[in-house]
Amino acid sequence: MDTNDSLRVASLWHSMHAISQQLSPTTGCSEIELLEADTFDLHIFQSLTGTKLFVVCKPGTQHMEALLKVVYELYTDYVLNNPFYETKIPIRCELFDINLTQAIQKDRVALLGR
Repeated sequence: MDTNDSLRVASLWHSMHAISQQLSPTTGCSEIELLEADTFDLHIFQSLTGTKLFVVCKPGTQHMEALLKVVYELYTDYVLNNPFYETKIPIRCELFDINLTQAIQKDRVALLGR
């Protein structure tokens, strides 16, 4: 996905999340964690600070929650500690990209079950 597609998905997800909280028949329902479609699954991780991370994957892909937690750890280590990063804009941080690629390659079996 390009940047605009990513922003559209995030905007759509934010709206769905807000509506689901109001419509949920279950008391204390706080968030949607997974959207399953015919051609993809959309997983979300929301941190305690409200930061939301998404991953789009093939239907039925396992261990996405663990992957999202690793991504969040890298985000806190490399993006939030970057003095040039501005919140609420797409992440453009070379160290984050490099370490994310390395983490996925290193732990591909553990994270993705492959």
